Amino acid sequence: MPHFTTEELQSTLQQLEQAIYNHEQWSKAFDRTLICRTPHDERDVAEDAHCRCQFGRWYYHQAPNNLRDVPAFRAIGAEHQIMHQQAARLLLSAAAGQVVSTEQYDVFATALERLRLEIHSLKQELSDSLYNRDPLTGAESRKGLLGKLREQQELVQRGVQNCAVVMMDLDHFKAINDMHGHATGDRVLVAATRYVMDHLRQYDRLYRYGGEEFALCLPGVDLEAAFKATERLRKGIGELVVEAGEGTTIRVTASCGICLIAPNESVEETLDRADRALYRAKRNGRNRTEVCEG
Repeated sequence: MPHFTTEELQSTLQQLEQAIYNHEQWSKAFDRTLICRTPHDERDVAEDAHCRCQFGRWYYHQAPNNLRDVPAFRAIGAEHQIMHQQAARLLLSAAAGQVVSTEQYDVFATALERLRLEIHSLKQELSDSLYNRDPLTGAESRKGLLGKLREQQELVQRGVQNCAVVMMDLDHFKAINDMHGHATGDRVLVAATRYVMDHLRQYDRLYRYGGEEFALCLPGVDLEAAFKATERLRKGIGELVVEAGEGTTIRVTASCGICLIAPNESVEETLDRADRALYRAKRNGRNRTEVCEG
């Protein structure tokens, strides 16, 4: 899933709900035309009928750009076009006075059902992503972390790719809350999270682990690449300027610990190794990244 903010996910789900409603209205009108033998809409028998219905207009012209990177969204396009091709055949047969065979209708019904399944899959994926988000920062919540790491560990065990785990903690965060208040602390958390999410690859994941501590899952990298990527994030966080009210601003730094997922240990042990590297970074002066080699 590409990186969406909570607001973007909510808006996208609302758009999808409207698109689903429009599709179901089209389906009802199609059934009425076929059963009652009323004149069909010429747009439904055009070669590009899949682009002319209201669902198609949303899909091709109005859907958010970052949604187009979601595999479930792309799968909808193919099934939607096939469904419209089968619908056009039925409408043209009926208009020519031919009897629509059960075989013809079953082909259309199967295409329609496959489209509905793809749409449901996309809606479920977006809903899961929305409701598994930390409400303050928009990062994914901790409860999805272990499952994601276990998925990656299976790939590591099969030799498909490496995967790095990064534990990241904002330095002296309690002092920020004590000196500037929790509202400012929240703004710091949101700013740091937004920066990290904006600078991750599409398939990287950021989880709020607890308080001011975050976990990152970086698939397909070795320790050197993970270190370089984490250092870029750490330095970027250090350059953020956050409004603290009454014309004052504050900066924040982060400490990070990195390790690779090992094929023969639990993902809990992997997190523990990354956490130990994080605490070594704090002991060594904070605002730095340490790597767990073992």
